[in-house]
Amino acid sequence: MGEIKKYAVLVAGGKGMRMGNALPKQFLPLCGKPVLAHSVKTFVNALPGVHIILVLPAGQFSYAQIVLQSLTEPVDVEIVAGGETRFHSVQNGLNAIDGEGIVFVHDGARPLASKELILRCLQQAIEKGSAIPAIPVTDSIRMVDEDESSPISRDNLRIIQTPQTFRTEVIIPAFKQAYDAAFTDEATVVEAYGTPVFLTPGERSNIKVTTPEDMVIAEALLKHQSEGAPEA
Repeated sequence: MGEIKKYAVLVAGGKGMRMGNALPKQFLPLCGKPVLAHSVKTFVNALPGVHIILVLPAGQFSYAQIVLQSLTEPVDVEIVAGGETRFHSVQNGLNAIDGEGIVFVHDGARPLASKELILRCLQQAIEKGSAIPAIPVTDSIRMVDEDESSPISRDNLRIIQTPQTFRTEVIIPAFKQAYDAAFTDEATVVEAYGTPVFLTPGERSNIKVTTPEDMVIAEALLKHQSEGAPEA
């Protein structure tokens, strides 16, 4: 058996409204490079030879050059137009895949996924067909019903992250089914198709950059990472 092909579908459809910035959040500078560039770099470092599929709104293709120019090494990258919803954007990204392998679907605005997380997802997806990063809920949770609310046990609750990772034969057929509003992520699509999914431990530092406060946190975490361990 030859080398397993690896594909990273980076979905960057955000408009940055919550940032209060005209520039979409995935292109905002974070420690001197666009947020999306950090996401690309992580996959390139973790998976030599990975094929990067950037899924962007058609009107943001020109911004992609900012990302590519900020990378110091050549990257095998393809740019694909996004769709009306995340489901359709991921579907467009998957349509660019030719051949079998492992697919990572990752939020372009999650620049802090570690190499260890990516490799853990890879190994589990090879073995079980899928790997969905998840972390325990630590805050108190309440269910709200109009003016009433009631506490919910958080013991069995998990916060889902990306990269959601699958064998191609698991995810690609699932995305050929009709869209449903209940599809909130790739795992729900695969489950609706009748295939069980398997969780794997995520990382608290693997935050999604959505607000200005997130940018401050992400910058602090990146600086801490770079100071704590020199790059190989």
